[in-house]
Amino acid sequence: MNNGSKSRNSAYGQKSSTLIDKIGVFLSHRKILKYTKELENITVLDIGCGFHASALQLLLPRIKEGHGIDFSISDQLKSIESLNFKTGNAENFLSDFTGNYYDLVLMISVLEHFWHPNLILNQCYRLLKDDGKLLINVPTWTGKKFLEFFAFQLQLSPKEEMNDHKMYYNKSDLWPMIIHAGFKPSRIKMKYIKFGLNLFCIITK
Repeated sequence: MNNGSKSRNSAYGQKSSTLIDKIGVFLSHRKILKYTKELENITVLDIGCGFHASALQLLLPRIKEGHGIDFSISDQLKSIESLNFKTGNAENFLSDFTGNYYDLVLMISVLEHFWHPNLILNQCYRLLKDDGKLLINVPTWTGKKFLEFFAFQLQLSPKEEMNDHKMYYNKSDLWPMIIHAGFKPSRIKMKYIKFGLNLFCIITK
């Protein structure tokens, strides 16, 4: 949704979305709802929230204060009182956010776009309250083949998104990075979803 590319200046969803994109977002939203259903009156940070900040809008009835980061945000969202947005590269200013503040941090289809994912995970740990949750969705190495086929051969998803990927992740790739950021093994759940094309992580501080 967002990325850490130095050259990129547009957010996911800023251009028209394809059917493949819409299905992917729908499936991710189902996972977000499943793993946040007990949370109410929460502070949320969505890193790479996308042009329409769809995950924040999904959780809006339960949000006390929500923050989103991406390169561009729809003007329609800026009038929502409980939501605040920063525009630009998240790698440049995550350190400006208050630590131990958020009940929930989201990185849905974003970590693969960053040049320095370890630093981003370190910031997520710092930003979360004790017992706060971090939800991560990333494409797997198996997913790479299908995503690139859809984008480059069938032209059913944005080429610029695939060309901006810096990394793909299996459990063995992402697990040690999460541990190194400070999270405990007993508080990490990792699940392959979408027929193994994505890896979804539910991490509690």
